[in-house]
Amino acid sequence: MPVNAQSASGESIEFDAIIVGAGLAGLVTAGELLDAGKRVLVVEQEPPQSLGGQAFWSFGGLFLIDSPEQRRMGVHDSLELARQDWFGTAAFDREEDLWPRRWAEAYLEFAAGEKRSWLRSKGVKLFPVVGWAERGSGTAGGHGNSVPRFHITWGTGPGLLQPFIARVRQGHADGRATLAHRHRVDELLIDDGRVVGVRGSILREDDMERGVASNRDVVGEFEFRAPAVVVTSGGIGGNHELVRRNWPERLGTPPAHMLAGVPAHVDGRMIGISEQAGARVINGDRMWHYTEGIQNWSPVWQNHGIRILPGPSSLWFDAEGNRLPAPLFPGFDTLGTLEHLQQTGHDHSWFVLTQKILEKEFTLSGSEQNPDLTDKNIGLLLQRVRPGAPAPVEAFKQHGADFVVAATLPELFSGMRAISDVPFDDKAIERTVLEHDRELDNGFSKDAQLTAITSARRYRGDKLIRVASPHKFLDPKAGPLIAVKLHILTRKTLGGLETDLQGRAQNAEGTSVRGLYAAGEVSGFGGGGVHGYRSLEGTFLGGCLFSGRQAARGVLADLR
Repeated sequence: MPVNAQSASGESIEFDAIIVGAGLAGLVTAGELLDAGKRVLVVEQEPPQSLGGQAFWSFGGLFLIDSPEQRRMGVHDSLELARQDWFGTAAFDREEDLWPRRWAEAYLEFAAGEKRSWLRSKGVKLFPVVGWAERGSGTAGGHGNSVPRFHITWGTGPGLLQPFIARVRQGHADGRATLAHRHRVDELLIDDGRVVGVRGSILREDDMERGVASNRDVVGEFEFRAPAVVVTSGGIGGNHELVRRNWPERLGTPPAHMLAGVPAHVDGRMIGISEQAGARVINGDRMWHYTEGIQNWSPVWQNHGIRILPGPSSLWFDAEGNRLPAPLFPGFDTLGTLEHLQQTGHDHSWFVLTQKILEKEFTLSGSEQNPDLTDKNIGLLLQRVRPGAPAPVEAFKQHGADFVVAATLPELFSGMRAISDVPFDDKAIERTVLEHDRELDNGFSKDAQLTAITSARRYRGDKLIRVASPHKFLDPKAGPLIAVKLHILTRKTLGGLETDLQGRAQNAEGTSVRGLYAAGEVSGFGGGGVHGYRSLEGTFLGGCLFSGRQAARGVLADLR
């Protein structure tokens, strides 16, 4: 859909709103405005093949409360329990958390109410088994999900994007939607204290594949005006310089080496541009990065990392061979683990596991790593309950630079040394494995991780496809042994442009910047930080959906 700022008769087209960014939040905003009969211009610095932004690469996880899928799996959830988990996780403690708190309350109501039916009305369906992400820090009122709430979109990220892309394309066919690719916004236009449009550079066309960094060659300039400008440009995860600049002291020293969990176009430019126009940026030190990153053996973008979505059974060691303390088990407390690891002075850690654990518990994040769910292929999906690892996981085991496979512990340690420049205590790792195996001589244990595994398998979904039955690591029937070198993987921005509940950007005086709105990751997924310090997972895509809807409603209210 090429940019067309003129009608067929040569007259200039007037837009009701300009949306900066064609990711999920921007597409949702555009669709809502089109449904209301408005004319919309979407400007996007990337080529058409990147339509949908980061959401295309996502696993499609959605946070829902007391859903039919949960109830069918025997999960008893409630808005009250979800609120307890959300606020215990967010730990709001700043004056700047006024709007984030209000957004959290509104989003919880959405996730417990119309979110599922609204998505179903657009044709979005869910995988029936609900995942249990971020299992928490060990207390009922603290961080983590008390119950499984991670709903996977049938079709993953591309499946979630499809109806919103289709709506914008229909708007283009109707003559009310214009999508200007390769248009990079460099400035927000201001007239009498009001944002009235955008100005920027036209970039040279680029036929690169989706996700690959596109060129930044300027071939022209543009200027568009409208009574409303909605910024939906994403966060800073692809800009490691910005990540390190905003890195908080509480998470230790910024890693010298990080893998990129998002493409390079997630650069954070529009945050600073919006700030120059009077918008207030809050909670810039709140961010969400993973500790289970592995180098992609078939990368799409530079320094491309993939996250392992682990079950709870792998033994986790720091770079020197020390077992991570309870409750820092795989899949329990992402930022708690990140904080602990950064205090060690090293940028990597280790999983030690068995083939039996790999087959049952390893899932790789990303649409391209889950062809069964992305392509809605039932035949491939059945492999998840059959013997053997899923094909993408097995491919990483065979080709990934971070995987070591061995029949014995000495052979495993030799392979680990070959891919690490940090000396580690192999005797400590061996002792931990032997201690783990002795505990399995009984049906009960004092080991908190084994207790957590036993508890997890009481949930039908975990027992079916997620958590391996407890077994001895040195049992040859469970082998071979596997070690995985894990890296820090950049991902989400939890702070951003402060907005009210209808997406209006706020200024330093606490009033709205007239004509300026924001949604998605650039607004901390709503309000400038709806997640607080931590996330419950499955909430990022939902934040784009909800904040995009709310911003559209704010624009519509102000255009009346």
